[in-house]
Order: sequence, then structure tokens, then C-alpha cells
Amino acid sequence: MVPFLAVADMQASLSFYVDGLGFEVTQRWEKDGVLRWCRLEHGQAALMLQQYRDEGSDARQFSDSKGEGVILAFFCQEAVAYYEELRQRGIHADEPAVSNRMWNFAVTDPDGFCLEFESYTDATEGTTLSQMVDRAEPPPR
Repeated sequence: MVPFLAVADMQASLSFYVDGLGFEVTQRWEKDGVLRWCRLEHGQAALMLQQYRDEGSDARQFSDSKGEGVILAFFCQEAVAYYEELRQRGIHADEPAVSNRMWNFAVTDPDGFCLEFESYTDATEGTTLSQMVDRAEPPPR
């Protein structure tokens, strides 16, 4: 399955996903010199973005809260390491915490879609990254 997200501003979304999260544009469709659709990949994860026209036969209108209630979960090898990488790129992310035997953290894209990144761990349920740092322990994998 590849999620397909309608975005309000393709350039803002590309900046977030490519520059911020490290995705790569692997396919693209331009119309009238404007990027309208693209497929992005990061490792085995993929998603598609499309900015619809405001008028014309292929126009679509969306509410400002189109991302409300949508959570895309990405399972990765090292969620805490990825969190640190994103923070270095200036991406605001929730602090990683252990839930359901997984480190997880969330970011919100420019259109309000929630993306969660998770990886399995042996750390105690409810542990936060700052608690591990305060105890000078490396986060369990």
C-alpha cells in the first residue's frame, strides 16, 4: 500500500519530506510546468503527493483539516536514531517514548497529517528518551 496525500503547497511538502525527512522523489508528473504529483521513497517506505488545481475540470477542494485523524505509521530499524537525525535537520518531533514495546515519535506534515516512526525495543513501557539520557543510558534497541 502506498498512501496518496493531497497537499495544499507542493513545494512546502517537498521541503518537509525531502529536505526534512530524507525521502527521495522517484517519480514525478508536471503539468503546465508545475509539479502536480510525485512519488517519494525512503528505504522501503513510499508515499505519493498531489497538489490539485483550484479551478478547471480536474480541480478539487479540501478542508483545512484534511489530515485530521490520519496517522501514517512507519516501522524502522532505529526510531531514536532517526529522531536525532530529524532534529538535526530542524524538524520538530515529539519526544520518543516507549509504547507497545516500541520506541515511537510523531511529526506533523504541512497539511496536518501525522507521521509516526516506530522500532521495537526492550525498554520499559512508558520510558521517554529524556529519562534514558538523564540516566546516561543508551536507548535499548
